Amino acid sequence: MSVRLYAYDAKACDPKKCTARKLARMDMITLTNSPKGLPRGCVLLNPTSDRAISREDEKDAARRGLAALDLSWKHPAFPEVRGAIDRALPYLIAANPVNYGKPFQLSTAEALAAALFIMGHEDQCLAILNKFKWGPGFLTLNKEPLMLYAKAKNSEEVVEVQDEFI
Repeated sequence: MSVRLYAYDAKACDPKKCTARKLARMDMITLTNSPKGLPRGCVLLNPTSDRAISREDEKDAARRGLAALDLSWKHPAFPEVRGAIDRALPYLIAANPVNYGKPFQLSTAEALAAALFIMGHEDQCLAILNKFKWGPGFLTLNKEPLMLYAKAKNSEEVVEVQDEFI
């Protein structure tokens, strides 16, 4: 079963390099122009969340979707999305050309793919990453932590695993 994917597009990045827009052109993700356009009850990747994404979020994501905020990392604040289940990604290293090698500075495609992998949707994760030349490199860079995060039962265990990599 695949998870429906969404992103709020703040139009803060170069359209030619925007991974969310590329996925939208391929009908792999639905973009919204407002945070209010994201589905109520979706699992929202939000770096300010105090809970990490884990396998226990899979049922909510399968029911209501998985969403990301496509904003610049220089953005001063992340918008509140009412009714969303906020989750942060654990420590991962970017493979995209803009932020290569930087921890936590993932593209929208990398973020969604990582969340899918952690929740047990490896095929959908690979389908996303294979749309980018650098995509398979993301899995290579993050293979060990992703495998361990995917084995964790809940947010607390993901954070314990993360502490080994930071």
